[in-house]
Amino acid sequence: MSGKKRKEMVPVIVVILLIVLVGCVGALTAVIKRMTPSDERMDVRTYYGLTSDDDVALVLQNTVSDRKAKMIDGHIYLDYDTVSDVLGGRFYWDEANQKMLYSTPSEVISISPDSNTYTAGGKEKTEEYPIICEKEDTVYLALEFIEQYMQIMVTKSENPDKVIISYKFGTQKTVTVTEDTVVRYRGGIKSEILTDVKKKDKLVLLETLDEWSRVATEDGFDGYIKNDSISDAKEEKTEYQGEFNETYTSLTRDYKINLAWHQVTSEDANKALSEVLSGTKGINVLSPTWFSVTGTDGAISSLASADYVKTAHEAGKEVWGLVDNFNSSVSTLATLSNTASRNHLVEMLLSEAKRVGLDGINVDFESMTKEEAPHFIQFIRELSIGCRKNQLVLSVDDPVPEFTTYYNRKEQGIVADYVIIMGYDEHTEGSEKAGSVASLPFVEKGITQTLKEVPANKVINGMPFYTRMWYTDTTGSVTSEILGMSQAGQSVENMGMTSAWDEKTSQNYAELETGSGKYQMWLEDEQSLEEKLKLFQKYELAGVAEWKLGLERNSVWDLIEQYLK
Repeated sequence: MSGKKRKEMVPVIVVILLIVLVGCVGALTAVIKRMTPSDERMDVRTYYGLTSDDDVALVLQNTVSDRKAKMIDGHIYLDYDTVSDVLGGRFYWDEANQKMLYSTPSEVISISPDSNTYTAGGKEKTEEYPIICEKEDTVYLALEFIEQYMQIMVTKSENPDKVIISYKFGTQKTVTVTEDTVVRYRGGIKSEILTDVKKKDKLVLLETLDEWSRVATEDGFDGYIKNDSISDAKEEKTEYQGEFNETYTSLTRDYKINLAWHQVTSEDANKALSEVLSGTKGINVLSPTWFSVTGTDGAISSLASADYVKTAHEAGKEVWGLVDNFNSSVSTLATLSNTASRNHLVEMLLSEAKRVGLDGINVDFESMTKEEAPHFIQFIRELSIGCRKNQLVLSVDDPVPEFTTYYNRKEQGIVADYVIIMGYDEHTEGSEKAGSVASLPFVEKGITQTLKEVPANKVINGMPFYTRMWYTDTTGSVTSEILGMSQAGQSVENMGMTSAWDEKTSQNYAELETGSGKYQMWLEDEQSLEEKLKLFQKYELAGVAEWKLGLERNSVWDLIEQYLK
């Protein structure tokens, strides 16, 4: 190559090298930028979603809530739904009378909006602020007042206005910060910074990911921190440190309950009690179906008999009269959402209990909707006050929790004496396919879910003395009829059905194929009942209940008594 050409190539090489160098620098800069943590901080009002000047950020049990508290005349207020639905307070808004009710173990306190006075324990009390406020069609309660009547722990701060509320106590996972660092809005070094944390700061661990963990800070931030900046998690006990302590006394017995429901449809049926009890053994509570709500004003029908109670007492049995909502022409919602109607219903039940000498009241309100549930639990609170004053046992019948989580069993377990699981109707009239009335997995799930909210010494498990004979025709149409234990056994024999123990349901299963369709039964007998009684024993429940007297074989009573001893 000539010297001239070499000279011509030098600038080209230089340019190429410069391009490569610039590219390398650019790539290196991009890598450095990608690897450099962002120092951008998130606006706290944006983080908490504060859009109005009177908004107060709300952090509930270590989690930032979409709900907002309100600052009204220098005092913080929470909306009624947050207090009742989230925090679980015993406040109840009486829409018709525009009153806030609060139920204690012995009375119902009534408070009017914009008032700072109320009467409790026979004494008039005065606060420095309106206890209840209404704003934009929303009812608010003063946080300072709520603290007096709930086991909650509150921390307040400013800039922005924020309130942190703890209302669940037990255990939580915590971690310790191992170096000065930051908590970010999302997991990732490019996410905005929420707050700074120092070495040895304690954080509540909410979730662990591969490289980041979601944590809650003491000052009310819910965000993410790198895993290599925190210690291993440990369980830490949390306790309520406030002064509020409302004691609910219970009339739970010091022996296991064996309750038998007695379906009574006429006054004459009361006279047959001695005959009904012949052949039974070990029953210590009878629950006759005596009362039914007949009007939205709280009126009831009554078949209660003092002679029946006298006969039962002479046989060593208590009587807990049952009240139901089975009258389809009477709206449960209209009845229970009206304070005057609830009061009348309570008065009628207590009056009848006193007239015939009852030992308790059993509430059997079924097929309740989510809309009815808050009014129902208020009815139970109010009825419990009367029962407590009159030394009457209060028990509540509930379906299994799986599809009725809104029943507020936790509150039932506090204010009532017993919560009875109706551990049956897994498949019932109207079911699209044949199936067991009470398979063992269904029963056990109902027990374990109930025990998450109600202490075992208040839980009674209800067992069926019946099964269903199912018939599925060749078109797939399903019908069924209820059979008692003896009837079912006789049907198996008379129809020549084949039967065998089914491990899945823990029941004897019988079937018969015909040219027109199939007959099926999942039998309730001594063998299946014993499996259910083993669950009663396993979970140390308060007792068992049976629906209903007259559908059993006499041999089951020795079996039940054996497990209840």
